[in-house]
Amino acid sequence: MFFNGMRQFKHSKFLAWIAILSATSVFAQTANFGTISLAPGFEPGTAIATGSTGGSFSLPSLANRDRHNNFCLGYSGNQTPDHIMTLQQDFAKLNLRVDSRDTATTLVIKGPNGTIRCGSATLEDTDWKAGNYSIWVGAKNEGVRTDYTLSVRQ
Repeated sequence: MFFNGMRQFKHSKFLAWIAILSATSVFAQTANFGTISLAPGFEPGTAIATGSTGGSFSLPSLANRDRHNNFCLGYSGNQTPDHIMTLQQDFAKLNLRVDSRDTATTLVIKGPNGTIRCGSATLEDTDWKAGNYSIWVGAKNEGVRTDYTLSVRQ
């Protein structure tokens, strides 16, 4: 009887962990301002998203440096990504640009397998693997709030 009770306890503990991991996975796929889904050959004007940024959440707390050893900079409203970009296939090169008028902005992008890319208002990089990318748009200075338009080009 004791062993059977222990087996049920371990089984329910295992199921609880699965529920937590599932909830975390769903939470990780949410974004403050929506998603962008891209396949090779997409039209330049179709990969556009808008949002606002600024606050006191330090983006370097997500990643200090990226895959090219660039520093990650900026401040966001919170740790939830602003956008989720889904690449349906691999891309040889992508260019992400933030237009925030005269406010200095930064980008932090976390991709499949934990690959980090950081940059200023314009980030161009190669070797984009298919999968989901969490994108944070940050203000370079803490507490500065601004609206922006994010565009992606091949």
